[in-house]
Amino acid sequence: MSLSRRNFIKGVIAGGAVASSAGYLFRSAGPLLGQSSAAGAVERLLTLNVNGQARRVDVLKQETLAMTLRYKLGLAGTKLGCDRAECGACTVLIDDVPHYSCSVLTHTVRSRRILTIEGLSAGGDLHPVQQGVLDEQGFQCAFCLPGFVMAAVGYLKVHPNPSREELAHGVSGNLCRCQDYDKILTSLMRGAEYMRRT
Repeated sequence: MSLSRRNFIKGVIAGGAVASSAGYLFRSAGPLLGQSSAAGAVERLLTLNVNGQARRVDVLKQETLAMTLRYKLGLAGTKLGCDRAECGACTVLIDDVPHYSCSVLTHTVRSRRILTIEGLSAGGDLHPVQQGVLDEQGFQCAFCLPGFVMAAVGYLKVHPNPSREELAHGVSGNLCRCQDYDKILTSLMRGAEYMRRT
C-alpha cells in the first residue's frame, strides 16, 4: 500500500493519541510503587469544597477556578467577563473572602471553602442581598449581578453597617456594563439592611 499524505497524517495523529493516553494511564504508577511525584507535578483529580459539598473533579494544572466552576461543575452563575481579573463578574467567596475566580488556579484552593452565587440560597430562601436586589430591581442586563452580590456579601460579613460610600468602595472592584451604579448600590444597601435584621 502506498503511503499517501492523508494516511501519514492519520498515523501521526493516532500515534500521538496512543502516546498521550499511555502517559495518562501510567502517570500514577510511580506513587503506587512508593516513589514520590516529580517536582512541580500537580494532582489532577481533586476534591473541592464548593457550596458546602465535596465535589470531585479532574483539573488541569493551569485551569482557573472560573473554568472549573462553570464548565466542569455546571455552576454557570459564575460569569466570565474579562477573564483577566478586571471586571469582577466571576467573583466567588473563598473562605468568606471575595476573589476573582478567573485569576485563581483551581488546584490552589483544594483545602478551602468555595461559595458561589448558587450556594447563597439556603433551603430555597434567597440570601438577604439577593432579596434586596430583587426588591429594588437593581440591575439592567444582570450579567454582572452574581459578581456584585458575592462581593457585597463578602464585604458585609466584615462591615455589616456600611454607609453608601463605604459599600461603594467595598464593591468597587466590580464593573457594570450598563453603568447603573446608583440602582446597584441602592439594592445592595437594601440587602445590607436585610442582613442586619437576620
